[in-house]
Amino acid sequence: MSPPVAPPGWSRWLVPPAALSVHLSIGQAYAWSVFKPPLESALGLSGTQSALPFQLGIVMLGLSAAFGGTLVERKGPRWAMTVALVCFSSGFLLSALGAATEQYWLIVLGYGFVGGIGLGIGYISPVSTLIKWFPDRPGMATGIAIMGFGGGALIASPWSAQMLESFGSDHSGIALAFLVHGLSYAVFMLLGVLLVRVPRTEKPVADGPSVVEGVQVSARNAVRTPQFWCLWVVLCMNVSAGIGILEKAAPMITDFFADTSTPVSVTAAAGFVALLSAANMAGRIGWSSTSDLIGRKNIYRVYLGAGALMYLLIALFGDSSKPLFILCALVILSFYGGGFATIPAYLKDLFGTYQVGAIHGRLLTAWSTAGVLGPLIVNWIADRQEEAGRHGASLYGLSFVIMIGLLVVGFVANELVRPVHPRHHLSAPREAADVRRQQPESA
Repeated sequence: MSPPVAPPGWSRWLVPPAALSVHLSIGQAYAWSVFKPPLESALGLSGTQSALPFQLGIVMLGLSAAFGGTLVERKGPRWAMTVALVCFSSGFLLSALGAATEQYWLIVLGYGFVGGIGLGIGYISPVSTLIKWFPDRPGMATGIAIMGFGGGALIASPWSAQMLESFGSDHSGIALAFLVHGLSYAVFMLLGVLLVRVPRTEKPVADGPSVVEGVQVSARNAVRTPQFWCLWVVLCMNVSAGIGILEKAAPMITDFFADTSTPVSVTAAAGFVALLSAANMAGRIGWSSTSDLIGRKNIYRVYLGAGALMYLLIALFGDSSKPLFILCALVILSFYGGGFATIPAYLKDLFGTYQVGAIHGRLLTAWSTAGVLGPLIVNWIADRQEEAGRHGASLYGLSFVIMIGLLVVGFVANELVRPVHPRHHLSAPREAADVRRQQPESA
């Protein structure tokens, strides 16, 4: 399946909505914490167990993006979006069956494994195409699309909470909610499949730079550079810090203020998840666009340095001030989202646009690692602290200190990033031949 080539006069601003329809759908993953308490109650799970579908989904996201990145580059965005639609929706349908029959392993298989493949392929599906359409503003272009992934929970969180309230939070109600999700997202993602186009030439913008100008590094060579692995550490640390809050957001804010005069209700906790999603979404477009002005390294200094400060404020004063807790969490999630949206442009700056989608896919293995590391740190420590008789904010103090340490490691890795050595560059004749060979495939 090849995407149709854009006809003359086609507006490049029609491409981001195609990407958004996919990313808004798969961004539902960030609303998983809404399902955690009902699943724990209905199926008798611990917090660590109920996080497993989400964790596996993020692992599969990174792995499928890494192994499928080159294939996505070759077959084009329409093929990738179709694969994402089938896998993501099928994952929900399998999860619905698992909840209906009280077979938790089916939920893990469906949402985590099958749905996770849809997450990975869907996530990288528009990146290379968007950079080719917007060579003059890569940070803004990828930020618009990847904003949808961060904003998916803004829709899914209240929607899921309302369905659980209407259908019931027992296993049959959860099953029905999963079924509605699977069918609805299939329809919405189909819009992106039908709308996506690729540029007619390798220079879609009349006044923009050619996408084959400057440094060009293949995916195979990129993974052999220290710059790739520094960025891998940067992304992994930033994601671990953000996802640690996001995956457990609803129960976390409830625990933090359970012993105060103003406890947080289930509805308010779902609203907090939606707020985090809004910050995640806003950070993806706001911070990534800012990176076009101040540079990628500088913006990551903000993400990692200020992020550590936000965690420190929560650890010291979060349980004494609800506004402070919420504000710091929102800033952390804006940095988390901004980090995702800025990384494709950072890769483009370092390695060029040739195979940038495949390089991005390989880098997302850092997300797989962080998808396990972040939730595992927060959930495992919280479970152990609860077993020791602690409660409230004390469940999370140690995990927040660890997150600060991870952000410091990421900050150091970002400082070590330097331009790629010329020995890794593609020669101009070989690069031109490769581009010509790929053009018929995308047409």
